[in-house]
Amino acid sequence: MIIQSNSAVIDARLVGQTWIEVSDNVIRSINSGAHPTPDQIIDGVLIPGFVDIHCHGGAGTYFSALTPGEIHSVIQTHRGHGTTSLFASLVTEPIEVLKAQIERLKPFVLSGQIAGIHLEGPYLSHARCGAHDPALLINPDLSEIKELLQLADGSIAMITIAPELPGASDAITHLTAAGVTVALGHTDGDFADAAAGTNAGGRVITHFMNAMDKGLNETSFASFVIADERLTVELILDGHHVPYKTAQEIYAAVGNRLIFVTDAMAAAGGTDGNYTIGSLPVIVKDGVARLESNGSLAGSTLTMDAIFRNSIQELGLSIPEAVAATSTRAAKLMGLTDRGEIAVGNRADLLSYNENTQSITLINS
Repeated sequence: MIIQSNSAVIDARLVGQTWIEVSDNVIRSINSGAHPTPDQIIDGVLIPGFVDIHCHGGAGTYFSALTPGEIHSVIQTHRGHGTTSLFASLVTEPIEVLKAQIERLKPFVLSGQIAGIHLEGPYLSHARCGAHDPALLINPDLSEIKELLQLADGSIAMITIAPELPGASDAITHLTAAGVTVALGHTDGDFADAAAGTNAGGRVITHFMNAMDKGLNETSFASFVIADERLTVELILDGHHVPYKTAQEIYAAVGNRLIFVTDAMAAAGGTDGNYTIGSLPVIVKDGVARLESNGSLAGSTLTMDAIFRNSIQELGLSIPEAVAATSTRAAKLMGLTDRGEIAVGNRADLLSYNENTQSITLINS
């Protein structure tokens, strides 16, 4: 198949007329100019599919759902909004419940429908638990972690850990050696704790400026994150988790390390109403999800196409900068070497972004 576009993001640059040859869902060649007989003409900028490393649900349900049909509906909902590589995030549950959830998700990892599993808990700070049930939070236990990894058989891609917890450094070191990306988050730690977690192998910050010390003084967790180039930084770009003005300041400080994530809960792609996260009741009003008990933010209702638009409209990013933050960096962080940018040999995960209508369309190649 020959796909023709008026412009495309190639090698982190916006270029003019481009045609791409695709077969078996792989990009075979990239060419400048106009092809005389293209199979498909794209009305918009050709960009790579989105990569979301932090997503819990959508379509009214979660990745923790009991049936394959419900899990599939989450995947399809986000795919319909341009996410072609999706990591399934699970909230804190008792270990035996998490094991059952992992078992149900493993076939989706093996089939490539999801790129991996992210355990956002249970190794989190009680003081910064957010929408996680504090009664279920525990300290990292190496024997338990080894058991989870053995059960998952390579399907666990990332685990979030609060680095100040007893046993955290040993757990982070072991997970890193096992090829699991460790995120630091839901933490009440300070600068020294952030340093310890990073030195042990932590490489990404779970939803920066949420469920952590937001101060920027010399002893704060956030200050270490800003300063240390080893850390990739997640940001939920909805204007609620972090005000857009603050997001602009964060981008100015760590833009080349930033990854936008949805942290989507069940209402993503759906409507306002009553939901749950784990067993905790959640109310979604005007597209904002909050715990019924205390009003804390409880994930977002974002999809990645909305984030892409927000990054351009609210932060003033260029299209290549938006692509880097919604696709390229996430793929590189998670070792997905065959996607995240339009390149020969990569998967033909392609989207069309119309600058006039702000619409984003999945290209079936």
